[in-house]
Amino acid sequence: MIKILLSTLLGKRKMNQAELARATGIRPNTINELYHELAESVKLEHLDLICEALDCELDELIVRVPDEEAKITHTRRGNQKSRKP
Repeated sequence: MIKILLSTLLGKRKMNQAELARATGIRPNTINELYHELAESVKLEHLDLICEALDCELDELIVRVPDEEAKITHTRRGNQKSRKP
């Protein structure tokens, strides 16, 4: 699963969603969807603008947390994937 850490970063920077929207030019609704981790997709340009506005790196904004159960069971070569304990 992909986690968007925008709420954490805004809290650390003592910045609210409206201020980030103004600084980046990104629609407030889009910022809100990212803040609440409701977005199903995100534009690379938006990620770049947010990182610039918050003076952060992409890995501070987005992280991957492995799911408990694998969604992909076979590799491209047809091999069965095993899940690490």
